[in-house]
Amino acid sequence: MKKILLLLFIFIQIKEGQAQNNLFIPPAMEDSVFNLTLIDTTHVFFDTIKTNTFGINGSILAPTLIVNKNDSILFNVTNQIGDTTTMHWHGMHVSAKNDGGPHSLILENDTWSPSFKIRDDAATYWYHPHLHKRTNDHVMKGLAGLIIVKDDNESSLNLPRDYGIDDFPLILQTKAFDINSQIILGHNQDDSIRMVNATIDPILNVPEQMVRFRVLNGGSQRVYYLGLSNGASFHQIGSDGGLLNSPVELNRLLIAPGERAEILIDFSNLIGDSIQLISFASEIQKGIYGAKNEGTSPVQIIPGYSNNPLNGNDFEVLQFYVQNSTSNSIHTIPTTLNNLIPFQESEADNLRHFQLNFGETSPVGAVMGPFTINDKFFDMSYINDTVLLNDIEIWEIFNHSGIAHPFHIHDIQFYLIERSGGIVPEHERGRKDVVLVKSNETIKFITKFEDFYDDTIPYMYHCHMLMHEDEGMMGQFLVRYQEKDTVNNISLIDESKIFIFPNPASDLIKIKGLKSNLAEVLFYSLQGRLLQKNELNSSNISVLKMEFDYKGPVIIQITTRENIYKKIISKI
Repeated sequence: MKKILLLLFIFIQIKEGQAQNNLFIPPAMEDSVFNLTLIDTTHVFFDTIKTNTFGINGSILAPTLIVNKNDSILFNVTNQIGDTTTMHWHGMHVSAKNDGGPHSLILENDTWSPSFKIRDDAATYWYHPHLHKRTNDHVMKGLAGLIIVKDDNESSLNLPRDYGIDDFPLILQTKAFDINSQIILGHNQDDSIRMVNATIDPILNVPEQMVRFRVLNGGSQRVYYLGLSNGASFHQIGSDGGLLNSPVELNRLLIAPGERAEILIDFSNLIGDSIQLISFASEIQKGIYGAKNEGTSPVQIIPGYSNNPLNGNDFEVLQFYVQNSTSNSIHTIPTTLNNLIPFQESEADNLRHFQLNFGETSPVGAVMGPFTINDKFFDMSYINDTVLLNDIEIWEIFNHSGIAHPFHIHDIQFYLIERSGGIVPEHERGRKDVVLVKSNETIKFITKFEDFYDDTIPYMYHCHMLMHEDEGMMGQFLVRYQEKDTVNNISLIDESKIFIFPNPASDLIKIKGLKSNLAEVLFYSLQGRLLQKNELNSSNISVLKMEFDYKGPVIIQITTRENIYKKIISKI
């Protein structure tokens, strides 16, 4: 009788036009070649109104890509959105030239075709654009999707893994819309329309058994504090970069932009019930975007923040309706999942310090920015840090601003070793690439930079609140094999003494500070294609004309008898 009444309630809601919407499940693609087309299109969020969106192979979001560890994969990413963009494989361990950072531009109507071997452990990763100053716009208009990596260890465990049946993707976002139902982009605080997988007010029918959810906070800024409406606990089995050593029982999970978590919810013996996944925002501590108080001080106020009904108030994320179990239902949880062995602090080759700060010294600036890392705004031509291949490093990050920032690093996964001098919570002891650093908190993580190096193309580190990133809360680092060129065994030129300007440049560039009697200047695309070759005689300032048609980031390599110098500039 209970089940009949529940179904009748759903039917009445549909008839009245007030029904919740069935959760959209992005289609899965499992292959070794992925053709991904970025489209300028429309999507219906409200009734029959068309909202301008971007999508990948569809009107919104992107297919879920399923790959296996050690497979060799080719991507063909075609850009048809009417704007330059990039595509970043968030959390994945790939070379700098394949990483898809802001230097790897995909121009309008061009196709970018990176290929690489999957080296990552089984986990939930994601992909999204990373164009400097436009990342938030492109993600909020719809360009985001999950990547599921499988491996032998995960496959040997008795876990739900039937995609769309007992294993579901949950991409959490909030957006702002104008009176014409168009997505508002830019620095706004009215992100009050909540959605999962681009579905507003979503419902999901789940089987009466153990169900796996791959949760991604794919939003611009909001932090969620997830729990179940019936007070039941759930188990986290995975973090950003893979399975935890053992399941961790929780009744709340704080998840910041860019973070992923794999959780198991047991719906056994609940057939016919309705249960909500809730963000308990009223319990979020002050100084985290989504809490009642955006700053740690009463004078740290973001204009309009308190008017947003989601800030500081509990709200429904997703409603579950429990139905019959599947034929191969799982009702237990493995006690052991993985065998992670973190690096030891005694193994570290280097310790780096980072401070998250704000450029405008005012109470509003402390919570609204623009923000800096080590008092610097992002500069495409400036390398903030250089690390050496195979070094183990400890990064210490102190947040001096009034609001929490999710710190993300490309290339590697790390292990948290300290939170404000205290013990790292059990569910954060796995492999991660994003960590929420709270106001006035210091965190430390340890990692190893292995497999890939490049003297020219950098990786990024940045805040994953996308508007903060776009405003310059980002740095970049090179991973180098060693301090000397491994082919010619010659030193790299001191970058502080050579200047190439202007940057960006249309056709003419000037090279200042070159002292050698003779120099060879080579121009390459980021993919390694030789665009132009010149020879220069010694002079204080040399002028060169870039005669090639290629536009975008260009590697300039200057080689003398004694030295090599490389720099990226943009040709417009």
